[in-house]
Amino acid sequence: MLVQLVGRYVRPYRGAVALLLLLQLLQTLASLYLPTLNADIIDGGVVKGDIGYIWTTGGWMLAVSLGQVVASVVAVYLGAQVATRFGRDLRRDLFGTVQTYSAREMAQIGAPSLITRTTNDVQQVQMTVLMTFTIMVMAPIMLVGGVIMALQENVELSGLLLVIVPVLGIAVGLVLWRMVPHFRVMQKQIDAINEVLREQITGLRVIRAFVREERETQRFAGVNDALFDTSLRAGRLMALAFPIVMLVMNGSSVAVLWFGAGQIESGAMQIGSLTAFLAYLMYILMAVMMSTMMVMMVPRASVAGERIHEVLSTESSVVEPTSPVRLERADDGRVASRGEVTFDGVSFGYPGAEAPVLHDLSLVAEPGRTTAIIGSTGSGKTTLLNLVPRLFDATAGAVRVDGVDVRDLSQKDLGSLIGLVPQKAFLFSGTVASNLRYGKPDATEAEMWAALEVAQARDFVEALPEGLEAPVAQGGTTFSGGQRQRLAIARAVIRDPRIYLFDDCFSALDYATDAALRAALAPRTGESTVIVVAQRVATIRDADQILVLEHGRIVGRGTHAELLADNPTYQEIVTSQMTLEEAA
Repeated sequence: MLVQLVGRYVRPYRGAVALLLLLQLLQTLASLYLPTLNADIIDGGVVKGDIGYIWTTGGWMLAVSLGQVVASVVAVYLGAQVATRFGRDLRRDLFGTVQTYSAREMAQIGAPSLITRTTNDVQQVQMTVLMTFTIMVMAPIMLVGGVIMALQENVELSGLLLVIVPVLGIAVGLVLWRMVPHFRVMQKQIDAINEVLREQITGLRVIRAFVREERETQRFAGVNDALFDTSLRAGRLMALAFPIVMLVMNGSSVAVLWFGAGQIESGAMQIGSLTAFLAYLMYILMAVMMSTMMVMMVPRASVAGERIHEVLSTESSVVEPTSPVRLERADDGRVASRGEVTFDGVSFGYPGAEAPVLHDLSLVAEPGRTTAIIGSTGSGKTTLLNLVPRLFDATAGAVRVDGVDVRDLSQKDLGSLIGLVPQKAFLFSGTVASNLRYGKPDATEAEMWAALEVAQARDFVEALPEGLEAPVAQGGTTFSGGQRQRLAIARAVIRDPRIYLFDDCFSALDYATDAALRAALAPRTGESTVIVVAQRVATIRDADQILVLEHGRIVGRGTHAELLADNPTYQEIVTSQMTLEEAA
């Protein structure tokens, strides 16, 4: 999986990789050539007293060394370039893939895990790619070349390699075999830390309000200590690998000197050859050691690669149609649509759930009319609303806009028709103006002030020293809940959509602001389809059509007066909020 992932994202830079491999090859060959030149000086030039030969050979050694340095610098530069671009491209594709996810896939993988996979997991794979290009390419060349050169120097001493290399490989392999499970657990524990930390940061006000700082500190300490323990166990195993390598290297040097001394004494070997053989032995063991460093990184990178591949290979349950229905467009380029929304026998159930959330719902929301949806908590109101912009797709039946199934419309066309105000208002970091332009990128200041006035937000925005350029913190935490909600409504209003979807967004407003806002909205939404989800009866009592939901089924349909007269569920909701006299 890791090899496929790396191959896919390194392919565009194969020219740089080819040059890098060539430089690594030249650098390694130069390293292997130097001990031979040194042996020639010791065994040849010095004995004969040929100073000219020494200067010539020394000059060659200096030139080779300088070439080796240049090749190494360029190779490291190219490796860093390719690895950095690899990480950039991978993060880009991860982000793009997540953007296509529906709410189902987001819940399946989880936001904390997606953050970890886009940051820490990519970093692990990127570091492995960098090490591959700077070390792992050189290691096999050095290993094979070292063995060949060692055989040329002395075949009998080379027999030691048949013992040294397998012993080192088996010892390091056992250590790595024990490390892989720890790396797999570590990535999941990083997910857990991100999840707890994200909850504690976003829920800081709740934690302080209930004086639960100590409990949350202990909770974070629990997941943090778990990661610490796993990292410590993996670190101990990793630390064990280097002493093993050094022990084998030093033991090998002693063995070569022991047996080589006997051959020198018998005249079967020269001192220069023994020196060269020792250098080649060190090259061989250094190649094994570099491979050890790489192999220690590969298990964790492999786990990270699997997690990244899971994100990239997870297809959204909400897919773009292959041949989308093209809607007519007006002269200004906007989609021309009446905005009629029809639910035809719609059911929806979450994967693995025992029962569907919505059961065989049928309704029509017409342009110029307000359709309200009310019901107890958990009755499926928000789920029903989310089917229109395709945050989910119906598992049975069809949701249609102007008679066209929303699954046959392109996301761009469908999105251009809808202005959604979610139950939990969310503002992006930036300014008031940048948040309003999220609804309409080319909005003028006059359009923004008009939308703010409809949303009853103009007064407090004008009171800000910077006005429309007032800074907005992430999530809109610089504003109160009611102010965030009104800015979110203004963001939808400025879009001037054909379909307005209000998901219980008036509950954060006081009654007076609620009434003023609905009165200002009426002329703005006069020709649009308006669907309102609400808990507050006062918000929806003037709706043209009210649907009462209970356990995912429509148990009442009509105006406020009609439902108040003959629908027990609606009567129960009304009497829980006001007297019958007030309701009438």
